[in-house]
Parts: sequence; structure tokens; C-alpha cells
Amino acid sequence: MRLHANAALTLNQRKKMVVSVVAEHRPVKEVAAAFQVSEPTARKWVRRFVAEGEAGLMDRSSAPRTVANRTCARRVEAIAALRRLRLTGPQIAELLEMAESTVSGILKTLGMGRLGRLGLEPARRYERERPGELIHVDVKKLGRIARPGYTMLGGRGARAASGYHRNAYRGRGWEFVHIAVDDATRLAYAEVLGDETGQTAAGFLQRAVAFFAEHGIRVERVLTDNGSAYISAVHASCCRQLGIGHLRTRAYRPQTNGKAERFIRTMLDGWAYGALYRHSKERTAALDGWIAYYNHRRRHSALSRQTPAQRLNNLLGAYS
Repeated sequence: MRLHANAALTLNQRKKMVVSVVAEHRPVKEVAAAFQVSEPTARKWVRRFVAEGEAGLMDRSSAPRTVANRTCARRVEAIAALRRLRLTGPQIAELLEMAESTVSGILKTLGMGRLGRLGLEPARRYERERPGELIHVDVKKLGRIARPGYTMLGGRGARAASGYHRNAYRGRGWEFVHIAVDDATRLAYAEVLGDETGQTAAGFLQRAVAFFAEHGIRVERVLTDNGSAYISAVHASCCRQLGIGHLRTRAYRPQTNGKAERFIRTMLDGWAYGALYRHSKERTAALDGWIAYYNHRRRHSALSRQTPAQRLNNLLGAYS
């Protein structure tokens, strides 16, 4: 039982107190003094015990039964419906001409205080059974390094850091990190290249297929977004030559290629922004080492704390 924060008596003490009065016929004033509570408090528990039994010794809500300015049920339903349309609290308050604090309190009571995925279609999580059945391919653009980053040097403030990075990258151009991740095992391959044209993407795909082949994986399909490199004729021709099916994500739905997006976040945290580099070549040289760490040493929560290499060995053994 959860007692009120200021309760003077536990449930057992209340039982002993009312039994002393009801069964042992001791004076209420004497019993109240013995249990160090006021006489009205002792009478309250005795009265409830006589009327309801042990259930009467439980704490009751102190909230009033009626509230003069309580928001009506239809208005609460309207707030909930607007929230499902992903309107913010201030937007709902403005639309319904209500106080923001009132709307916020109602949303919290309804369990709709945070938007999250509220109103969105449920996340469809999947995992392929065979290594190579589906390879997620994507590209991430990174600014070339002109000098060490402000944040890595101990600077404070996100705005100052972002401004410094703009200066550090200004006029230096971009690098493109092409990545490929196996859906079943999360085994990953990545390269830093000079652009994201169809020709470059096709060359990367050929090398990625060779990398997976070295690990005993035959690539069957690749999944990409609808970027210009992946809808180009040269990329389509490369897929045909390799005997690979090509799937593309739904337009404006990057979460369809979620495993690639998640790997990119991990890669940026662990490699691109995880160390202080003097120049872009030094950062590029560190990529192979980080990929080896990711594949062979970093345990993956989605793989039951296995590394991608361990998961690969287990699956290859199951299908051999």
C-alpha cells in the first residue's frame, strides 16, 4: 500500500489502534495518546473501520469530488484529437483559446505530454535472416577539416562550436563517406570518397560486394534512398552486372533505411567526432581502424550484445 507522504500511522499501526478501541474498549483519548496522534484522527480511523472494515484504513485521495472549473470531457477529447495530429501544446491552446498551462496539464494526465511517435504510423522493425539478403547503402557528407574543432579543444556553447566549425570548413569543400551495412549481421563497410556521383557510388558498391564476399556473404539486394547517384543509369547497370536487386526507400521517409541512418550516427560519434584530427587525411586514415573495431569488438545491443563478426559466424554456421 502506498501511504500519504505525511501519514503518521502505518497500516498495521492503524489496525492496532482501532482494535484497541473497538475490541479492547479502551478510551479513544487514551489510545490516541499512546499512538501519538490527535483524538480526531483516532476517531476518524475507528469510524472508517466500523463502517468499512480493513478497507476503511486505506488512504483516500484528497482531491475534491467536484471542481467548478474542470475542463469538460468534450474539450479534453478535442485536445487529445489535436495532439494526435501532432500539434504542440501552445498550438492547441491558441486554437481552443485556452491557457497553455491548462492544455499542458491535460496532455500530461492523458499520457500525451511528449509527442514522440504519437500520431505516426507504428515503427515497422524487421531483420533479415540471411547475411547478404539485404545490404543498406547510404552516403554522409562531411566538411573537410581546416583545423581542429572548437568543441574538441574545450570550447563552450553549441552556437560558438557550430560557428567555429563553419569557419574551419569554409572554402575547404566536402568529403563523402559511403557506407554499406548488412541487415542480418550489421557487418559494415565504409570509404571516404570525393563525391557522390553515380559512377562513384557504383565503384563503391563493387568494392563493398567484394568486401562482403571476403567474409562469406553473397549480396542479394541493396537498399538505398532516392539520391541522384542511386537512380543513375550507371548505378543500375552496376547492379545488373553484379546480379544484385536494387530496392529504394519511400520518398521523404529516411527511416525506411533506418539501419544505415543508425550506423551513420554511431560512426560519426565514434570516428568522425570521436577524436581530434589535425586534417582530413588523418581522419580518413582512422576510418579503417574504427570499422574493424565496430565489426569485431563493439558489442551491439540489437544483436544480443554480440559483435557483427560473432553474429555473422553464428548465422553462417546455421546456414552451412
